[in-house]
Amino acid sequence: MSEESLPDEAGAQDTRTGDDGAPGEALPAYAERVLDVAELIPPGRVMTYGDVAEWLEEGGPRQVGRVMALYGGAVPWWRVVRADGVLLPGHQQRALGHYRAEGTPLKEASRAAEGHLPRIDMRRARWDGGERAEGHT
Repeated sequence: MSEESLPDEAGAQDTRTGDDGAPGEALPAYAERVLDVAELIPPGRVMTYGDVAEWLEEGGPRQVGRVMALYGGAVPWWRVVRADGVLLPGHQQRALGHYRAEGTPLKEASRAAEGHLPRIDMRRARWDGGERAEGHT
């Protein structure tokens, strides 16, 4: 999937800084909106990729996932998750550190589970966007 497959690519918006603090490239408008939602999610809570797309009333889980893969390092990426609560492959330990620090509800893995990694307790951790922020895009 390319950046061109992101919805509503009519022009770029603001830039975000990279991990090194240097200004980044201009982001596609849809990516900017996805990242804005990720920043609204309170510590200890999560939204699924589909939840973010539904909240924006645009795109779908795959488009949100693509945005997070390309640009998510500048926001609390660990708060945008898979619907089944499985930790993001390749980033499990970093995400787990954030979840534990924020008190995100987890379901501990059974000894039979591969890697013995917990999952997010989606019933308790999922945030529905609550009361939308004033001026939300």
